[in-house]
Amino acid sequence: MSVPEKIRSEVQSLRREIERHNHLYYVLDKPEITDEQYDRLFRRLQDLEERHPELRAPDSPTARVGGPPAGQFTPVRHSIPMLSLANAMDEEEMVQFDARVKRLLGREAAVAYLAEPKLDGLSVELVYEGGVLVRGSTRGDGITGEDVTANLKTVRSIPLKLKARKGVGPPARIEVRGEIFMARKDFGDLNRSREGQGQVPFANPRNAAAGSLRQLDPAITAARPLDGYFYGVGEVEGSIPGTQGELLVFLEDLGLKVNQERRRCRDLPEALEYFGRLASLRTDLPYEIDGMVLKVDRFDLREILGATSRSPRWAIAYKFQAERATTVILDIAAQVGRTGKITPVAVLEPVRVGGVTVSRATLHNQDEVDRKDIRAGDTVIVQRAGDVIPEIVEVRTDSRKPGAAPWRMPDACPACGSRVVRVEGEAAHRCVNMGCPAQVRERIFHFASRHAMDIDGLGRKTVSQLVDRGWVETPADLYFLTKERILDLDLFAEKSGDNLLEAIENSRKTTWPRLLYALGIPLVGSHIAGILARRFPSPEDLKKASLEDLTGTEGIGPGIAQSVRAFFQEEKNLRILDRLEKAGVLPEAVNGPARQDLAGKTFVLTGTLNGFTRDEAKERIEDLGGKVARSVSRRTDFVVAGTDPGSKLEKAVELGVRVLTEDEFVKMLEGKSR
Repeated sequence: MSVPEKIRSEVQSLRREIERHNHLYYVLDKPEITDEQYDRLFRRLQDLEERHPELRAPDSPTARVGGPPAGQFTPVRHSIPMLSLANAMDEEEMVQFDARVKRLLGREAAVAYLAEPKLDGLSVELVYEGGVLVRGSTRGDGITGEDVTANLKTVRSIPLKLKARKGVGPPARIEVRGEIFMARKDFGDLNRSREGQGQVPFANPRNAAAGSLRQLDPAITAARPLDGYFYGVGEVEGSIPGTQGELLVFLEDLGLKVNQERRRCRDLPEALEYFGRLASLRTDLPYEIDGMVLKVDRFDLREILGATSRSPRWAIAYKFQAERATTVILDIAAQVGRTGKITPVAVLEPVRVGGVTVSRATLHNQDEVDRKDIRAGDTVIVQRAGDVIPEIVEVRTDSRKPGAAPWRMPDACPACGSRVVRVEGEAAHRCVNMGCPAQVRERIFHFASRHAMDIDGLGRKTVSQLVDRGWVETPADLYFLTKERILDLDLFAEKSGDNLLEAIENSRKTTWPRLLYALGIPLVGSHIAGILARRFPSPEDLKKASLEDLTGTEGIGPGIAQSVRAFFQEEKNLRILDRLEKAGVLPEAVNGPARQDLAGKTFVLTGTLNGFTRDEAKERIEDLGGKVARSVSRRTDFVVAGTDPGSKLEKAVELGVRVLTEDEFVKMLEGKSR
């Protein structure tokens, strides 16, 4: 039965109206109707499309809610490489860049530039055919990205269909490039929500944006407050303007969101003056930036300048210095970790540093406190190392109050009152009581972590409640929790309680290396756990191992051997292992010799990997006999490129070194590719 023309007409009208309001709200920030009125329009369109499925279209506003989860991301090769930018760290390097541009152009006259804020987000490419969005991908390694079309369609500021400009339709095909980011306010709201649900908060807006865009389930991306600005093009079928400034107006006319904070500069001095303006505006902008991008404005001059294998010669990123702020140390607290290590932490008068409110900074150990002569009440200068981790870089001793006493590590543990000792040869002080509540909380959290037993939903707040109520004292106690007790915890309802019980149940079936790592033996990380699990294929084998057996294992030094031996000689630990066995936690034994698939191969890691930390990737490579180097050379066999790789990728391309995507790297680790 055909759809009545009246219905077809209403659907088309609703789509146009909803997209117009999307553009007004998400791009122009000038809404004309209330949220309630918008919701009524949207629900009407959903209802009509559900009753008439044949009317559904890929550019309908309803496509933004997210499709079915993807099994994995499909690689996408960029028709024109998305090169990274060369960096300048000071004004002298900017002067050198300007001189180089003039020299290559063979001119002495000033060159005009277009200056834009350097967004701290995730680079993407959108492909429109006939004005309709047909594909969206990440930058990846610059040559090959990942197809995240379904996820990008959920970003409300991205048009599913381009607008006609001045009565002329959009180009037949156009590749648009830009940056996906998360605004500061939205990032704060998201983290507060995650913390309220017992989830680990994101470290910064960039990580939040990258993690949200690379979700296999588009519905998760749709629930995250992502935004985007667009600033460039790849291949275009049709004509485009001749300058960067005109291109931004062109993209805006097509309905794409472009950053209004930009300036055309007649010469380098004007650009440097604008950089100073950006630096002063930095913390007031609604989004995070880490510098300024300077581009030769005219495209014909860019053609002459060309590019190296690493980056275009016509653009440069002038990075901000790490931001610093002055504040006061209110107190120095002693924080207890899962191994009993006690770390001094400075409690600060809250201060904004790089767009983030900082209230705590680690002081590492007593030696570091003594070296910097840090005392409670001191005025200090705080810096976000790498614009992420807060650290105290300077103490203003000239403003120190009389009578301020040097800080000393307490003799008794602040969490349980037990003795605090410092082992000879170590910088750390430790609480000797393994039953210390602070240690118990951290050990349980470690046991449940992703690379250990991987119990999803067991966040820090949940663990704290379980320990504080006396329901969990050892990891084995997790397997005897009842639904009644879980539902008695804050923030748990029927569904979330069932999910946690299911995650605990699923973790009973695990591997011996995972369980060994989960036990939290001092000095035994995931790599060492793998070595030990292969040499001693079951818990019983490791229990019986002598100190000589352990030190005779390649990769196991005397310190690790003593730590492992001490752990398995402790009666309390043996009782925990017995109880885990009674709970049905039966790890699979490791059979056969260690795989050495990567023996003799040298790897270099660059960019952010989704499934590993840098240390975990290094351990996996070394576990299979490979080596990890810091820099790329002709002796490098593989470069593993995550998102936003740096100059190491460019060096690899220049030297002809094989570049692996993360998916290719994982297959290599699993022995599914060479």
